[in-house]
Amino acid sequence: MTAFVGVRDMARLLATTGVGPAVEQVAERVRADFVRWAAFDKTPRVASHSAVGVIELMPTSDGHRYGFKYVNGHPGNPARGLQTVTAFGALADVDSGYPVLLAEMTLLTAVRTAATSAVAARALARPGSTRHAMIGAGSQGEFQAWGMRTALGITDLAVFDPDPAAVAKLVAHLEPAGFTVAVASSAREAVAGADVVTTCTADKSRALVVPSGAVAPGTHLNAIGGDCPGKTELPVDLVTASSVFVEYEPQTRIEGEIQALPADSPVTELWQVLGGAHPGRRSAEEITLFDSVGFAIEDFSALCWLADAVRGTPWSTDLDLVADPADPKDLYGLLDAVRMPQGAGRG
Repeated sequence: MTAFVGVRDMARLLATTGVGPAVEQVAERVRADFVRWAAFDKTPRVASHSAVGVIELMPTSDGHRYGFKYVNGHPGNPARGLQTVTAFGALADVDSGYPVLLAEMTLLTAVRTAATSAVAARALARPGSTRHAMIGAGSQGEFQAWGMRTALGITDLAVFDPDPAAVAKLVAHLEPAGFTVAVASSAREAVAGADVVTTCTADKSRALVVPSGAVAPGTHLNAIGGDCPGKTELPVDLVTASSVFVEYEPQTRIEGEIQALPADSPVTELWQVLGGAHPGRRSAEEITLFDSVGFAIEDFSALCWLADAVRGTPWSTDLDLVADPADPKDLYGLLDAVRMPQGAGRG
């Protein structure tokens, strides 16, 4: 049998575990897997673009387990009452090829994205950072706030989003959890005095959600909204003024903020910092940018965490997904096992 974790069970797991602890646990998995970067298959995700969005497959393997995620990004969906991003994924045993886990990944992707932001901020933000600014209060917002709380202990948040309902939703979720949330009237106001800035917007366009010159020296930026060709969030002069860190350079060149820069613009892959090959931040005045587009190893880490987290709990269901006849050469015999006797069921 294959373990199946649906949306309801994922929500129950996160509600029971707590979003903060879940983000912390997935972050540790991501960090550990990035440190063993060389063990993984790596390829840019396979994308099918349309005028209204993108559908992608994100596969990887460490030679023992194989994982993939199906994910879409359709910025116009909320106007139809649909999620911008939905996802599901699977984990398989490489030795047999059998799938061991099938899971929803819309909620899990939000957790793993926050976890990856946490890993990057812990490695790159200035020590003693106390103020977080967020541009965009949509589906990722609360999870990103928990990511910075997990990584840096930050509970002081300024947020800007042109949609008042999205901001009200975020405030209603975070303030009871101990966050202090200041609602800003502009992006410039939100980032003023921030140690960490997260941009998480959804429009599929070359947007400028942070004004040029608004980000102070020493700021760390997590830019997570850019995730496909033609979609960026930051002004080019801010990107060029920053020390840029990425997940997997060949993919980020296609989808990230650096798609607007020359192909030889300098970047550092995050695994090099986590593994000690690169120092990361070099000074208190340096602007560091994590140009995050999401990478398959992060999803692999999250799926492995989930497989362990639900084992022996009521938060997964055995799924009859793989044909497994007693005689592996007699697949046709499965029909005999369920075939009704002739005449049975006839009036």
